[in-house]
Amino acid sequence: MNCRGNDEDSPNHEQGSPHKHVWNPNLYRLQQEAPRPKPVSCKHHITNSPSYYGKEFHGVISHLDASAILEEDGAYLVRQSEGSNGFHTLTLRFDRKIKHYKLYFDGQHYVRDKRFDSLYELVADGLVTLYMEANAGPYIELMNNFNNYEKSPYMTLNKLKRRAVIIQASRGTDISVATDSFLHKEQKHSEISGFQTKDPAITESVIGEGFISETVDYDKPHAFKIHTFKGLNWCEFCGNFLWGFTAQGVKCEDCGFSAHSKCSEKVPCDCCPDLKQLRGVFGIDLTTLVKAHRTARPFVVDKCISEIERRGLDAEGLYRVSGFAEEIETLKLALDKDGEQADMSPEVYDNINVIAGTLKLYLRLLPIPLVTFETHPALIKAAQLKSIQEQIVGIKDALTLLPAAHYNTLKYLMEHLNRVVQHQITNKMTAHNLSTVFAPTLMPAPDLSKCGGLPGMTYEISALETMITHQQTIFT
Repeated sequence: MNCRGNDEDSPNHEQGSPHKHVWNPNLYRLQQEAPRPKPVSCKHHITNSPSYYGKEFHGVISHLDASAILEEDGAYLVRQSEGSNGFHTLTLRFDRKIKHYKLYFDGQHYVRDKRFDSLYELVADGLVTLYMEANAGPYIELMNNFNNYEKSPYMTLNKLKRRAVIIQASRGTDISVATDSFLHKEQKHSEISGFQTKDPAITESVIGEGFISETVDYDKPHAFKIHTFKGLNWCEFCGNFLWGFTAQGVKCEDCGFSAHSKCSEKVPCDCCPDLKQLRGVFGIDLTTLVKAHRTARPFVVDKCISEIERRGLDAEGLYRVSGFAEEIETLKLALDKDGEQADMSPEVYDNINVIAGTLKLYLRLLPIPLVTFETHPALIKAAQLKSIQEQIVGIKDALTLLPAAHYNTLKYLMEHLNRVVQHQITNKMTAHNLSTVFAPTLMPAPDLSKCGGLPGMTYEISALETMITHQQTIFT
């Protein structure tokens, strides 16, 4: 499919712009050609006329009488059908034919799923849809057959932006001015000498003797939701116009990617969340958060564990003793607001249990648990095996089901808890004690509603205890 229009016709074309031949204007032209709504007023007064209709309401008339009144395409009226209950009838003329629709009102006007503040907007959108269905068949068929994501306008524009950032960097411009996190990653990979770690999802870039923080390239699906676009908008996958006046397509809540509903089904799992789209860090999907921050693990986990290991490994009852709820909430708000700049030093939070409690709270609020619901049953099955050697092999196999971001975070957490256990003489926290504390947070039951309350956690605790004790073998 050739998804590119002529320069002069592209709505986003500018003189001298490198963004040539990107958007296809054909569907936009078709929408402009669609007939406009023409309400036909009733010539006499209607008693008990609904307040949410205007003069286009004609009361009780037959479909034949209504058809005779509508003389041109786009003309419409509302009538009360004999025997109707709970709805009125919208009658309109399109392509020299009369069409009738059940019309409802519950504060907004609707015929099917789309809702409108005014009847005029409903009819305008309906006429565009009818016109597209009648005339845009060849374009829509080409869109449905378009599968080359690499040649999509989205990729074309982003390659150009990446190139611009690289040029800025080569001229000594501070790369931190780049607002697009995806562009930031591309510049690091292209302009800075680096090396690959053993984890192919993580790259550590080097400048001179210092490291830039780990950057990652986790796969993440887009979080598409039906969206009403204001003004003129184009699909970032196929390059065609998002026609209609409401619910024209879908938009990713994490990165802003816009597409037709059908096109969104073909977009690969390459969402690069924009930090501006995220609301804090607690309660955010783990993969989304690390993609947005370009880190191997959530910075909350790194920051809390670093502080705990710096001054809290000998604290008796670490992770079992609760910190003050008010201080935990205060630190949570600080991390949501200030991110990595949040201060959790002993001058601000002298009680290490507040830091430990905040880490547990972060893990508990993950919308998808650290040990995902898909991985949970496989871990339980592994924990039921007879020998410890069999359990270790089973757990390793089960953990391959985890998304990369979850796996790397769990690995880091288990390494930390293993170090906590090494201080058990003073902190009184054995691997079993820690597993008992963390099991409900890391491995909540997939369906608590069917368990009649909190289920037994015997096998979850056993699996975690094995992971803590044998973390070097399991996470090799």
